[in-house]
Amino acid sequence: MKKPSATQACPCGSGRVLSACCGPLLEGRSVAPTAEALMRSRYAAHALDREAYVLDTWHASTRPPEIESQAAPRPRWIGLTILGHQHLDDSHAVVEFVARYRLGGRAHRLHETSRFVLEGQRWYYVDGDLHE
Repeated sequence: MKKPSATQACPCGSGRVLSACCGPLLEGRSVAPTAEALMRSRYAAHALDREAYVLDTWHASTRPPEIESQAAPRPRWIGLTILGHQHLDDSHAVVEFVARYRLGGRAHRLHETSRFVLEGQRWYYVDGDLHE
């Protein structure tokens, strides 16, 4: 697990420092107020190797027992762009995003529309549709 500094830029691309952005969520001192905030914090968790947070914020109905590392070496996450965020009703939302990463010297993009559900005043990632 990487130990970020208090003044490090948040990996989610918000332009804020980690301690004033996704840091409190990753440390369990706060909960995401929106599905977009949860998406950003999950991206930051991937970038900072916080797999436990990714699993904790994954809805129990679709959560895998562990995160399978599909590559060695692991991808280096290099940017997140939120393309859209829509509340469908009081407890459902979707977030469309592009996450960029490097693997083996090559740049890649992950474009997904993710579904989220609000349960017990906490947002959870449910699943998503990948775009080509």
